Amino acid sequence: MRQVNCDTAGVGHHRRMSAAKPAPTAGAAPALGEELLRRFDTPGPRYTSYPTADRFVEAFGADDAVRALQQRATGPGIVAALPLSLYLHIPFCESVCYYCACNKIITRHHERAAPYLDALEAEIALVVQHLGRGQPVSQLHFGGGSPTFLSDDEIARVMAALHAAFAVGSGVEASIEVDPRTVTPERLEFLRRAGFNRISFGVQDFDPQVQQAVHRVQPFDSVRDLMHAARRLGFQSINADLIYGLPRQTPESFARTVQQIGELRPDRIALYAYAHLPQRFKPQRRIHAADLPAAGQRVTMLGGAIAGFLARGYTYIGMDHFALPDDPLAVAKRQGRLHRNFQGYSTHPDCDLVGLGVSAIGRVGPTYYQNAKTLPEYYDALRQGGLPVQRGIALNRDDLLRRAVIMALMCQGRLEFESIELAHLIRMDEYFAAELQQLRPMAEAGLLELEPRAIQVSPTGWYVVRAIAMVFDRHLHSDRQRERFSRII
Repeated sequence: MRQVNCDTAGVGHHRRMSAAKPAPTAGAAPALGEELLRRFDTPGPRYTSYPTADRFVEAFGADDAVRALQQRATGPGIVAALPLSLYLHIPFCESVCYYCACNKIITRHHERAAPYLDALEAEIALVVQHLGRGQPVSQLHFGGGSPTFLSDDEIARVMAALHAAFAVGSGVEASIEVDPRTVTPERLEFLRRAGFNRISFGVQDFDPQVQQAVHRVQPFDSVRDLMHAARRLGFQSINADLIYGLPRQTPESFARTVQQIGELRPDRIALYAYAHLPQRFKPQRRIHAADLPAAGQRVTMLGGAIAGFLARGYTYIGMDHFALPDDPLAVAKRQGRLHRNFQGYSTHPDCDLVGLGVSAIGRVGPTYYQNAKTLPEYYDALRQGGLPVQRGIALNRDDLLRRAVIMALMCQGRLEFESIELAHLIRMDEYFAAELQQLRPMAEAGLLELEPRAIQVSPTGWYVVRAIAMVFDRHLHSDRQRERFSRII
């Protein structure tokens, strides 16, 4: 549920897709054989945005972000009135989890939060200066790091600053990531009173050996008690994050974790593949490569998890998300209203996002921007009176078109040519002639169907939907160096 800074978010606008064949909904998960695995399990983006964050450039800076905010403030009334989504990044953690690739600061010195909150308030004031006070907000998310590193008083301080700057109504979707090791039922009660109505627990795995290998020990019983408390307190949605592919995991041990999560029955489940990139993320160097499961075992874990959650009545939203049938995410999937943003799949429309805090990413109009990634740089920019934006990108016509195509595939598993042609005034068979030809081997492998006027991802194709989307990524084709991305499975 946190922002994924190595592959940021964008949301495509598309009409409801007719006659879509959904991701698996019952029974056993489709098989992905070794031959298909070898062919299509390649490094690639997660497509929470297009273009992906590795395409952001430092030539796009604070002045460009200011112009984007001002254009939103002075644009047509109907556009300016669209609700905002807010993301706040709290980077601090008390201890390091070896698998983690998030932007974080490991410290037990809680006094470091005070100057950070001073800086956050300064950034909020600058955003309001350019955007206007009282902009309506429909979605609010605290990510990290560990947002619960902050004390109750500090969380209340941040919420007060947000309410003073924006119109955060009673109907806002307010979510926060929680480290189960650092909260109690009493702390959850405070969060509920503070206005949070959605909560996400970082579980990852319940196996004791796996927990020790990744330096994150949290017994099943404690997580169970916290989830029960959250349900009693009236949180509207409870999410659990899991990771497969961790050291010392086996298909059998992960199946037990899947069963235990199923017993807790959170409203949503996010199932992520561990990306072992020790050359980029120093904590991962403490993980022994020999302890990692083989590719075939990872596929077995993924297939077993999909089958396990489906058997317990969950809807497979796509790629890495599951939801109970009456959850708004599952309803949006059935109705063709699903979107994808910095936190993964979302029910929210194609709205602007204001990112606040170190390394946070925003999206305003046809632009993305990212704040400085280190605290010294973040603080320095604010002390000089400017937004702490360090890089970004302005999308051109081709970017907007390809984003719509990729997001339709990632969200619905179906691309209707007519909707793209009407919105972007092109002919699919002409504009994407080369890409459609590249899809033919995937169609022959059973990953998708090339209909006369549509592309339909098959149940097996959901395993590698990122590879299907990659065909339409112009930036990726111009740069074959993909080592910075995680593998698809």
